[in-house]
Amino acid sequence: MYLDNSLPPAGVAVFYTVLTQGPVSRRHVARHLGLSMTMVAKVTRPLIDAGYLEELPDKERTGPGAGRPASPLAVRTHRERIAGIKVTVNELTGVTTDLTAQIREEERVPLPSCTVHEVIAGIGTLLDKLGGGITRLGLSVPGDVDRRAGLVRHAPMLGWHDVPLGDLVATITRLPSVSVENDVKALTASEHWFGVGVGATSLVLVTVGTGIGCGLILGGSPLGGAYGVAGELGHATVELGGKPCYCGGSGCLETIASTDAIVSAIRQQTGEAHLTLEQAVAHARSGDAAAREVFEKAANAVGVGISTVANLLGPEQIVVTGEGLAAARDLMEPAVRTAFATQTIGSAARARLTVRETSFPDWARGAAVIAIQDLITTSR
Repeated sequence: MYLDNSLPPAGVAVFYTVLTQGPVSRRHVARHLGLSMTMVAKVTRPLIDAGYLEELPDKERTGPGAGRPASPLAVRTHRERIAGIKVTVNELTGVTTDLTAQIREEERVPLPSCTVHEVIAGIGTLLDKLGGGITRLGLSVPGDVDRRAGLVRHAPMLGWHDVPLGDLVATITRLPSVSVENDVKALTASEHWFGVGVGATSLVLVTVGTGIGCGLILGGSPLGGAYGVAGELGHATVELGGKPCYCGGSGCLETIASTDAIVSAIRQQTGEAHLTLEQAVAHARSGDAAAREVFEKAANAVGVGISTVANLLGPEQIVVTGEGLAAARDLMEPAVRTAFATQTIGSAARARLTVRETSFPDWARGAAVIAIQDLITTSR
């Protein structure tokens, strides 16, 4: 038996609570969700019968007023074997996870090109390497995605327009469920459900890499905006009269803080036309004051950008991550924190700021989390 659209909203809420907070008692779930014990018992029974939840052995209560022993509810983590795949221009990174998004296996497949045909063929190869028994698949793509339709509307880095990726992959894999989402939104979902944002009703995640990405959670739900483009922090103006951006504007955060912008600036300084990000980092760490200034300017711009978001939305949690920070965290984190503290006003400054590194398997885990979410929330 599998979850289907007969699971009521209360069942979705109970499953989510046990998934992200368990093991927990029914009484805790009832209090947390404002439900009656009778309702909690009613909606947990189908989940137990379907093998998604289990009752752990009784825990004896002691002390004054001790009542009946508590039988905590827990998720049967191996009930599903979820695969998540992160699509990039030249490589696919895949993981398998359990229902709590714990990574079990990791694999990678290089891509000869990023055409739709090559990516779909690579997904098939990657799934073969990950092994059998996969029940659900999540895909994360750098671009504008219609999650409900599994449609990649526009992915400039891949050169894609209106690609029904979910349907195409479902056809070749014969999996019952293939979920597709923008890669930053998937990573945001991962942090919200299983990372530092567990329990938070508002979360902002900012990625520093080839571009600047931003995912938003408000009121416990993703914020996409009327046209699905909410969170375009990379194209917020942080330098009036600054460098032109490919978006048509100028002085955008991406023109200063993306890894491409950082490397380009240090190439101009050094005259090294083929300088890599790793070499740019090495210049800054070796005492090259001009190179270090480029990284500090980029980090300051990121700090100003996230302070703007904090002042506008007042989130509980802000996470800054991405391959740019992974490569140069020591060069950037202090300036990010200083600019954020300086530019954030009043209670907005109470937002918890986490700066962390992220690997490609972490991005793939985000894709798996989208599949886990769709397993639960499509029942709504």
